[in-house]
Amino acid sequence: MTQTIRAADALARRLYAVGCRTAFGMPGGEVLTLIDALEAAGIRFILAKHENAAGFMAEGVHHRDHAPAILVGTIGPGTLNGVNTVANALQDQVPLIVLSGCMDPAEVQTYTHQVIDQQAVFRPITKATFALTADAAHVIADKAVTIATEGRMGPVHIDVPITVADAQISADAPPPRKPASPTVPSGTDLAIARGWLKTTTRPVMIVGVDALNQHAETAIMEFVEDHNVPVITTYKAKGILPEDHALSLGGAGLSPLADKTLVPFVQSADLIICVGYDPVEMRPGWRDVWHPDTQNVIDITAAPNHHYMHQSTLNFITDCAATLGALSDGLDGNATWTDGEIDTAKTALTKAFPSEEVWGPAAIIDTCRKVLPRNTLASADSGAHRILLSQMWECYAPRDLMQSSALCTMGCAVPMAIGAKLAAPDRPVISFSGDAGFLMVAGELATAAELDLAPIFVVFVDASLALIEKKQRERQLSNHGVDFAQHNFAAMGVAFGGAGTTVRNRDELEKALNKAMSANTFTVIAAIIERGAYDGRI
Repeated sequence: MTQTIRAADALARRLYAVGCRTAFGMPGGEVLTLIDALEAAGIRFILAKHENAAGFMAEGVHHRDHAPAILVGTIGPGTLNGVNTVANALQDQVPLIVLSGCMDPAEVQTYTHQVIDQQAVFRPITKATFALTADAAHVIADKAVTIATEGRMGPVHIDVPITVADAQISADAPPPRKPASPTVPSGTDLAIARGWLKTTTRPVMIVGVDALNQHAETAIMEFVEDHNVPVITTYKAKGILPEDHALSLGGAGLSPLADKTLVPFVQSADLIICVGYDPVEMRPGWRDVWHPDTQNVIDITAAPNHHYMHQSTLNFITDCAATLGALSDGLDGNATWTDGEIDTAKTALTKAFPSEEVWGPAAIIDTCRKVLPRNTLASADSGAHRILLSQMWECYAPRDLMQSSALCTMGCAVPMAIGAKLAAPDRPVISFSGDAGFLMVAGELATAAELDLAPIFVVFVDASLALIEKKQRERQLSNHGVDFAQHNFAAMGVAFGGAGTTVRNRDELEKALNKAMSANTFTVIAAIIERGAYDGRI
């Protein structure tokens, strides 16, 4: 006799098979069977306080276990609360599986309460959207996983009608589709690229999120050391080469101060190798910064260039690690940057972002980096502090700094840190938020308390949307809509079941960090800074 399971079980079991162990969201009547199926399959459902934060918690877990992230939302407002985090997942290449409850098609014809075409909403911001059917439940589950995780990763949405979730189907699933083998360039273009590498004297590598998702860090390290190639990363790819390495020039993309050093350096190169580089993270200052007609430019990506932020001399739609191996195979390294240009650039970047100030955002970042262990996981919210942090915070391994790099959405740092701490409880975890971004998600402190997690939440407190106020002031516009009251963030930490402290100098911050690292609960550290503290800093 054929064993049967619910269609929701087929979906849950496929997600479990690819490594998923947690799902985040808020329940409603329409997703009760789905949540039950996830739990039965061995996937823990965690209640967040808002679906948008739930998606970022799921991403925080994904950055540690590399399995698809799972967001669960009930019909209508519940699911739609997650739109921002789903759009972020598309731009930041996060394989987020979005499971939404919905009414049965027949019911929709005569019942309109909370009913909306959720697939139409998610179609532009996902790689694919499906409506689960009982007969195709196994196939849709497999399609969702493969589409989300192959090529350029991204979110996939599945609407799960109430009766379909409960429908009995065969437990026998067809074999999952085998993943595609890594591809490498060949023929004339490969020979040309190898010739460039053999003769280059001023090469540079720009690394992005494709390389991160393809786990190309070992191949990158070997390649750049063999050929003495300095590395610039996007903010998302920070740490793919340890940033205390002699060939690391750190992250780039948002800071005009960093651009003053990095853009001329790139423009002076005779060979530019883009490895998994997606310029969605970069500001307009990185549009067409090189000239493929006069510089040799190799682009190695998971998808064709339809962004037109730059063009290249050779375009390889291939695997990052395998392609670097094919380029380098049998070639000896030659002398590059022989006039000390790499050290000169590193020195200029250090001077551009000084850390010796008595107190302010740079002092806060510098103190945290010095006090916290090398293996600390960090998250950064959007705002002026993020630009400064992404230049000053050294990363020594991939994914050690999490942020919304492409969409640049506020309110992501706290839930990402919660997810990261849940997935890596033995590692120190710290989030950096502006006070406005922190207020957006302060309720998730309750989630951290309920999960018995002890991350550290640092808040830059200047009672202003600092980056927007700075832009407003620089345009000589009057001050509107950027200032708010200075709140007691430390008290919020205590109110939600954690610890809280307010600091106004380096000594107080250092003491607070040391105490937080040994605490049994989370700690909110409110760091008071002056308005305009980022002027001249980013």
